[in-house]
Amino acid sequence: MTQTVAQRPPTETALARFTRYAAIDTQSAEDVDTVPSTPVQWDLARLLVDELNELGAQEVWLSDTCIVYAVIPSNLEEAQSAAVPVIGLIAHMDTASPVSGTNVKVIVHANYQGGDIVLPGDPTQVISVAANPVLRDMVGDDIITADGTTLLGSDDKAGIAEILTMVDTLRQNPEIPHGTIAVAFTPDEEPGSGVKTFDIERFGASFAYTVDGDGLGIIYNETWHARTATVTFSGRNTHPGTAKGVMVNSVFALADFVSRLPRDMLPETTEGRAGFVHPWHGSIEVEESTLLIGLRDFDTSGLDAQERLLRDIAAETRARFPDVGIGVEVEDFYRNMQDVLKDHPNLIEDAIEATRRTGLTPVIAPIRGGTDGAQLTFRGLPTPDLFTGGYNFHGKLEFNSRRGLEKTTEMLVHLVQIVAAPN
Repeated sequence: MTQTVAQRPPTETALARFTRYAAIDTQSAEDVDTVPSTPVQWDLARLLVDELNELGAQEVWLSDTCIVYAVIPSNLEEAQSAAVPVIGLIAHMDTASPVSGTNVKVIVHANYQGGDIVLPGDPTQVISVAANPVLRDMVGDDIITADGTTLLGSDDKAGIAEILTMVDTLRQNPEIPHGTIAVAFTPDEEPGSGVKTFDIERFGASFAYTVDGDGLGIIYNETWHARTATVTFSGRNTHPGTAKGVMVNSVFALADFVSRLPRDMLPETTEGRAGFVHPWHGSIEVEESTLLIGLRDFDTSGLDAQERLLRDIAAETRARFPDVGIGVEVEDFYRNMQDVLKDHPNLIEDAIEATRRTGLTPVIAPIRGGTDGAQLTFRGLPTPDLFTGGYNFHGKLEFNSRRGLEKTTEMLVHLVQIVAAPN
């Protein structure tokens, strides 16, 4: 019979692990050619290597691009173990660049009794029930936040803590059957560059899951099709004291271009399966200004329409600013992993069953974002995404909970058992 309840607790709770990891600065950076993009990511990577060794993992290895690999050996009989596929579990170490991840002060709001949560480091930062109705279901739980001056880092240090707490739980309970488990922690997931050197062959898994999603019970089988547009505005600089009739300021053309983007196509006005265009980064100078725009849709036809829209807007801006050169270049970023995962329905079915065994209601949903799994899936390693219990990623209002961490850990313990005992 499949073991469903761990008899002995881990040596450290998921909450304690997460609190330790969240305090370590691992913020990544955009537009940096090196991997990792920031040296601080090595600090957590080296710590995780030590902790994996302490937990009895084998083949623990830190690559020269800051990827941590490890293997949790099967505890099945040799013949049975050979018949069970190797499952991979992946989480990322970096936090997003737009909001500071330095000097994160983790606050545990014990025995939450309802109401808005005012963050003490900046009382203007309020996690309101109106904006976060899930709080109504979290009364009595311990809510985890930062102090309002930084992000929390639940994306994705919660995933790391949950995977390692699962490893700890399995070690404390050797009667829980499981096959070989491959574990990896990656840098630079947020800019999308860290997984490019991921060694799938060395990892050794037949399939994997990223533990990088948000609300409890949500299993993600789709990501966006994603492209990145770079719009360049070329003007002419000269000394401002003698600029009349000579200077062509590219900044005004950029501003005109941005003002023409349809508001109902922005991320702050869309939800569900509606795609968006997202101007997210750029630089302004008189001589040349640039704007990076994310194009996102679950269908490639939607991306094509967005690209046509940008080129039409560029033509409108060019007509108003004929002395400014405007160029639009579009590159593919990643693709919707559902194109591959539809051929591996057992991965979603197993995740659904593991979630049900925790008492949670599983929900299958598209993720309005990308994961390392999207790239890995198209490189031959099918990789859906699993929940972590967190909310409001990438911002100062980010939160998770003790129950969120514990239930996700419990789900992972069930998942490796399900994989070890196929029907």
